[in-house]
Amino acid sequence: MAAYGPGVRVGNWSEDAALAEELLEDFRQKRERGELLIQKSKKLQDNLLRKVKLSLSKDGFVHFGDTVMLLSPDNNKSSTENHPGACGRLALAVDPDEMAMFSAESLQVPCGVSAVKSVGPVGRNTFCILSVDGGAMGERIRFGQRFGLGATGGFSDKMLYLASDHKSFLRFAKKSYLQEVFLTDELSYLTLWHAVFLDPQLRLEYEGFPVPANSNIIITHCHTNRSLAVPRNFWIRSYFGMEYEVVCHTYLNSHKAEEDKNYWLIVTGNPSDEESTMIDRPDPHSGGIRKKNEFHEETQNIKISD
Repeated sequence: MAAYGPGVRVGNWSEDAALAEELLEDFRQKRERGELLIQKSKKLQDNLLRKVKLSLSKDGFVHFGDTVMLLSPDNNKSSTENHPGACGRLALAVDPDEMAMFSAESLQVPCGVSAVKSVGPVGRNTFCILSVDGGAMGERIRFGQRFGLGATGGFSDKMLYLASDHKSFLRFAKKSYLQEVFLTDELSYLTLWHAVFLDPQLRLEYEGFPVPANSNIIITHCHTNRSLAVPRNFWIRSYFGMEYEVVCHTYLNSHKAEEDKNYWLIVTGNPSDEESTMIDRPDPHSGGIRKKNEFHEETQNIKISD
């Protein structure tokens, strides 16, 4: 019986060689067209992390059409009261499915959201304030007025809308089992939100007043009447690492007022630095907080002028 060395090919070696050449040519063509999985993943990641310029607020209020960040402010609690690492500001962000990161070239539905450590404005954590009741672009949003929140993820051809719906056996937040928040590609009653003044005792008084930018407010889902929240003690794994779950749930304290888990800031750009936000800008007011009587007087004058 003849013995063959390891370098000698037997069988249909010509067909094997042709198949290998065909596979190599297919690889080259996909690489030229940008269809390789690693290329798709890099394109999606580059768009999600692309720097975005936030809208500037000349009058200190939020307007339809503004590009903003939604931040859950620092609750000033110790690390023992929060989940480890959950202290500080957290930004609402798009959380695409990890499998989609390796197969899709744009955001796919259903798409999740998460709260991430506050960073500069990028495609992933910026949202557009959308008019749903016929309000003109550039018009001030008022407390109690409905609006939508759209996210593009850094792409220009497709927008998804922040939505929520009543909890059911099939739809709920995976960690806390509370009401889920997600992104959809259809505008409907599930994608409508409105801003609520922080102090419950003054809400009726401030109904219809302009919503201030870069100040604590409550963002409530119109259909379910539950407020957007970051519990800070439920974390999820994403393509970008450990992040925190976002839900629709109203956390009330003993005084029937919302807890800081429901607080949000609608953050605008810094006119003196295009790459930073207004909350990164030094605040001339003592302690960084606007006095209530100053805000009340300012909004009263605006309402009279309107």
